[in-house]
Amino acid sequence: MRILFTCIGGPGHLNPLLPISRAVADAGHAVWWATSASLGGLVENAGFSFHQLGYRPAARRPERAPLRVADAEQSDDEVRENFARRATRARLPLVGPLVRDWKPDLAVCDEFDFATMLTAERCGLPHASVLVSATGLQIRPDVVGEPLRKIRAECGLVADPDLIMLGRHLRLSPFPPTFRAPEAWRHGTEYAVRPPLPRPPGPRPDWARVRPNAPVIYFTLGTEFGVESGDLYERVLAGLRALPVNLLMTVGSQIDPAEFGPQPDHVRIAQYVPQDEVLPHCDVVVSHGGSGTVMGALAHGVPTLLAPIGADQPMNAQRCVELGFGRRLDAVTATPADVRAAVTELLAVPTYRQEAERLRAELAALPGPAHAAALLEQVARVR
Repeated sequence: MRILFTCIGGPGHLNPLLPISRAVADAGHAVWWATSASLGGLVENAGFSFHQLGYRPAARRPERAPLRVADAEQSDDEVRENFARRATRARLPLVGPLVRDWKPDLAVCDEFDFATMLTAERCGLPHASVLVSATGLQIRPDVVGEPLRKIRAECGLVADPDLIMLGRHLRLSPFPPTFRAPEAWRHGTEYAVRPPLPRPPGPRPDWARVRPNAPVIYFTLGTEFGVESGDLYERVLAGLRALPVNLLMTVGSQIDPAEFGPQPDHVRIAQYVPQDEVLPHCDVVVSHGGSGTVMGALAHGVPTLLAPIGADQPMNAQRCVELGFGRRLDAVTATPADVRAAVTELLAVPTYRQEAERLRAELAALPGPAHAAALLEQVARVR
């Protein structure tokens, strides 16, 4: 079979789909990726060729910017205007010819890529989506309903007032079911499938052995929000640096680690280190609360401290607190002392680690990417 994969947005939208596309290819099917040029390198590194689609919403500024924490209304507006309205209209003329020319048997996209879903429906093509927002609270009828109803009508499709999307497609969720918010909007048929299991830990990195037997802390603000974090890096770093730990802070490709000046031996600052090399040795993850980072911590049973900035991060942070494996700080007002106290508590109170390990066990027990590939095969055969 020929299966087309697409996604919109940044690496956080791409990464949940890549293991599934690899499993599909390993099952003997032809896989073709279509995404923005900025993600092409990640697709090619995963072993796939790709077709460039020309639209990626809301490119973030490369220079450092003041911290501006988005409230719930701003986050909803971004999903409504940036993804449901502008991105869908911009991508429809690009995805349509792609589907007609390549003639796939199935289209698979991330849950924000409405243009691929609508194109598939117009063409009578089976399709599936992969969830990329862990709680499931970003895409809701009150957020995406109005623009999608209008676009559906323009496409000659039934504009169901309740479901918006017809809801007959398959949805794959690479998250523990317990983490999904009870009030999440569930449309279509949803199956939970885990990402690939973590690789066995390699040797403890040199930076994690500077202080023998000391806890290991990993601090990141992900790939998208670091340049808009104001002085959050500096405040968190000041709080963590004073602890008796080994610390790794990653700042992304757009920030020079030298900005932060000389550091003591037990602190390493880098632009990027693969999480698979870090998380097996971690005792606490400190982050902005992006879905990828939260799930990476959970996959290793590591408790987490979160300072959300925007997008789905506040929802993820709230869920981490509710489920008992995380603490949350206000990204605007948190002081180094607040950070230090929160991490000290996460290290000292065993229930945080126990709850993280409980979620790790739930995630590990889910069927893996090969099961997702088998489900996709079934969907494609329905055509």
